[in-house]
Amino acid sequence: MKAQTVLPSAASIGALRAAVLKGRAPPAMPFIARLVAYRWIVVGTVCIGAFMSQVDASITQLLLPRLEHDFGARLSTVTWVVVAYLLANATFLPIFGRLADMVGRKLLYIAGFVLFTVSSLFCGSAHNLPVLIGFRILQGMGGALLGSNSVAIVVSVAGPERRGRALGIQSAAQAVGLGAGPALGGLILGALGWQWAFWINVPLGLIAAIIGWFVIPQDEPAPNNDRFDWEGAFLIVPALAALMIVLNEGDRWGATSPALLAFSLLALVSLTLWIRVERRAQAPLVQLSLFRRAAFSAGNAAGLLSYAALFGIFFLMTFLFTRTFGDSALIAGLRLSIVPVMLGATAPVGGALYDRFGGRIASVGMLICFASIGFLLVVLDGKPESLRYVMLALAMFGLGQGLFISPNNSAIMAAAPACLTGEAGGLLNAARSIGISFGITTASALLSWRLQMLTGAGGDMIHASAQAVLSAIRDAVVLIGVFISMAGALSLANARQSLLGAVRAGPRKPRQ
Repeated sequence: MKAQTVLPSAASIGALRAAVLKGRAPPAMPFIARLVAYRWIVVGTVCIGAFMSQVDASITQLLLPRLEHDFGARLSTVTWVVVAYLLANATFLPIFGRLADMVGRKLLYIAGFVLFTVSSLFCGSAHNLPVLIGFRILQGMGGALLGSNSVAIVVSVAGPERRGRALGIQSAAQAVGLGAGPALGGLILGALGWQWAFWINVPLGLIAAIIGWFVIPQDEPAPNNDRFDWEGAFLIVPALAALMIVLNEGDRWGATSPALLAFSLLALVSLTLWIRVERRAQAPLVQLSLFRRAAFSAGNAAGLLSYAALFGIFFLMTFLFTRTFGDSALIAGLRLSIVPVMLGATAPVGGALYDRFGGRIASVGMLICFASIGFLLVVLDGKPESLRYVMLALAMFGLGQGLFISPNNSAIMAAAPACLTGEAGGLLNAARSIGISFGITTASALLSWRLQMLTGAGGDMIHASAQAVLSAIRDAVVLIGVFISMAGALSLANARQSLLGAVRAGPRKPRQ
């Protein structure tokens, strides 16, 4: 009798075989699905992908100097190893989000693990830089398959009452990956070749794909949702690709360069045409009506700004620690890990608080971030004894981000209809990718411009004095404060609107 409760039955094996023959992902193994903690096992499986993607992103940043040396290429060219991934990831997120609602999330999510793993293997085997960049595009597409489905899977399995906690755990996994990446990358570069920074994804990705195949529940495609908007897909690819190129290369090219103007025009024209096509499409790639929901549009805008602030701080503090305090790259990375460590520790708490108090927790998180930026500006004088206070300010910043991200993501997904969770999750992660590029680009541009004003010798970081670098960083931190204040205002307006809606709807029913 015990064996029957543990081992899969003939009926369950038959169900697996039938699903595979129909070209669909099978249901979860019954003996796993019956476990009391099943929903959290699914969340944990999704967290593997969240962890992998963030480790890969943070390690790749450290590879650039080594790739510049090994391939004998300029840094501006090597940077495309990072840009190519971000470009492909942001471009395909809305497309894969729509496909997930059409064919089912599990199948595409497992395909994302496979594509990410195989492309990681080929990235590490690349014999020249163009080949590496090409495989990074494939890896970005694999990341988009994971990103467009991960939030939807977590939301559907957790249910409305546990949505915040589940998304908080996923945010914590992302933060752990982001924090572990620099230290792990430093160890890999010190002991092994740069290829191993990609090859470490292979065993983890294969294990995750196998676990996901047996653990993630089978989901039914939405009814009457079998038409794909090819015209919208063909237009959104150049629109988002051109936008990401402008964000990532604009500072290097210069505001008046022909290339920047051309890609800006391409982004504007493609986006305008795409909106016109989506308005008249019978089955649009993106339901523009989603953006008429205040909680959805304001939440995505606030999320974009919060990630711009988060990665802007990462960018600026790296130069602060190395140029002002004289840290090595490894020590700077370890110091900077205080932000994702605090984010990861508080994200599940923020999610649980959202389940109890609603979206107002997100505005509290942004208020803490704003206070941390003010504190950072006060203590940022470059003196060795002020370093402990800088670290305290960064810890506060990470805490605030942890209290913001999961409640904000929960509010966004709560605003989307159940039949569009894949699409909403794809748009959420697309806004995140754009926010990352926007934050790094604007922080870099302002830092370079202020250095030019202070030194009169262009934005040369290498030959500028430590005091000039510190002054330019302080000015750029003010910009981060502007991003935080805008995100906080949007979150506060969202929370107020939600509170008014809850008052009009009457008291909530108690939990069963």
